[in-house]
Amino acid sequence: MWWDERVSARFRRNLQPTLTYWSVFFSFGLCIAFLGPTLLDLRCQTQSSLSQITWVFFSQQFCLLLGSCLGGVFKRTLAQSLLALFASSLAISLVFAIIPLCHNVVVLAVVMAVAGLAMGCIDTISNMQLVKIYQKDSAIFLQALHFFVGFGALLSPLIADPFLSDTNCILANGTANASSNLPHIRKSLLPHHPGNLSHYDLPMKGMVVTRVSYAFWIMALINLPVPIAVFFLLYKERMVPCFNGSSHPLLSADELALETRPGDKDELSTAAQRPHTAAAGHEDLFSCCQSKNFRGVSFTYFAVHITGALVLFMTDGIVGEYSGFVYSYAVEEPLAVVHKVAGYLPSLFWGFITLGRLISIPVSYRMKPATMVFINVVGVLITFLLLLIFSSSVVFLFVGTASLGLFLSSTFPSMLAYTEDILQYKGCATTVLVTGAGIGEMVLQLLVGSIIHDRGSYSFLVCGMIFGCLAFTFYALLVFFHRMYPKPCPELDEASPEKAAVPEDTGQYQR
Repeated sequence: MWWDERVSARFRRNLQPTLTYWSVFFSFGLCIAFLGPTLLDLRCQTQSSLSQITWVFFSQQFCLLLGSCLGGVFKRTLAQSLLALFASSLAISLVFAIIPLCHNVVVLAVVMAVAGLAMGCIDTISNMQLVKIYQKDSAIFLQALHFFVGFGALLSPLIADPFLSDTNCILANGTANASSNLPHIRKSLLPHHPGNLSHYDLPMKGMVVTRVSYAFWIMALINLPVPIAVFFLLYKERMVPCFNGSSHPLLSADELALETRPGDKDELSTAAQRPHTAAAGHEDLFSCCQSKNFRGVSFTYFAVHITGALVLFMTDGIVGEYSGFVYSYAVEEPLAVVHKVAGYLPSLFWGFITLGRLISIPVSYRMKPATMVFINVVGVLITFLLLLIFSSSVVFLFVGTASLGLFLSSTFPSMLAYTEDILQYKGCATTVLVTGAGIGEMVLQLLVGSIIHDRGSYSFLVCGMIFGCLAFTFYALLVFFHRMYPKPCPELDEASPEKAAVPEDTGQYQR
């Protein structure tokens, strides 16, 4: 194997929880990308106007952010974390099953708000638990975790595509005229911000003929094994009510070997007796903001949290605004790309994000997270600069889209691993970074949408260039504060209870 035996043994000891967290993040990806291509059919299903259906986007994004902030509340213990993940992944399957039954836009917005809360909890808890399990070895496993987001985000539009309406999905007078504009309307209904298409009027009364319900039911079935996998992990850890037997979980060969070594056994026993100490560094956002957590810390403690969150505020914001508006930019002058061809750009972007995350899994084992983040932010900056220089080239727009997807793909997991490493896994980095990324994705999409509406499509690239410059600036500040951050004394670090609570070499799955 391309990693060393220590990491391999650690992965084998934590195989089931790791695979479970990866599968739960697949649910996250499956739920994040289906709204864009299905929005027109959902608008027909709810017989709502374009301005009304945009609230569905807002409800999902706002509750995703809220769920990210609240997710840390459920990870005080392993039982709470797994129960929250089980409820969240099951809620996503139920949401997919219920969406075809929502014939009112308000009901649809409420259902998507529930999905957003579930996605936010999954985002925070899965990242936190993997960091807690693998500590300094977490970078490679975080890269794999975020690969499954991209895989799910790619799969859901592919499932939906065969069931999307080719003609107007509401039969009424004037349907023929409305259906001629349908391809442009569908492609312009962006994944996160539909844009200004109010001049395209669809009939709001008539017989609904959409078949998109089948797509949602298929996605509900595909997602159903995920909560089942979480349930099995709960059962293995003896945390299912009415199934808590007195026998201990079976030990793997590696764990049995550890049990036969007295030193390791004592270390693991100490760790098992202090579950709350191990989790002390990963509180929810509100617990992080309590004044007792700030006593005796230097200003660089706050600076590392803030600059790390600002980097992800910009980079995740770029992901949202680029995937949302690249089609609108391509079909406008001076490029004037054919609508069908331009429709491949968002798919190309997400495809290379997924490919980049797959490539980053082995790369992250050989390269430090700080180096990967540096390459990412510089690559984003150079790509936007070249896109501005060759703004009249359709070919380079496709090349630049693929390049941007590759550079943005591993930014979040690399930044998370880097920041947690700076803070020795005792700060609130995971919660703060997840929250900052969620705010950036929501805010920058709205900002860029309004700027494009007022200043034209060329401002799309200008905004991306500005965000890339800010991301690089904040990363430089993070490196500066990293050098200033006080390093722990080795003697004290070895004697500290946190060191005993999370043994780095054993990799034991903590309760």
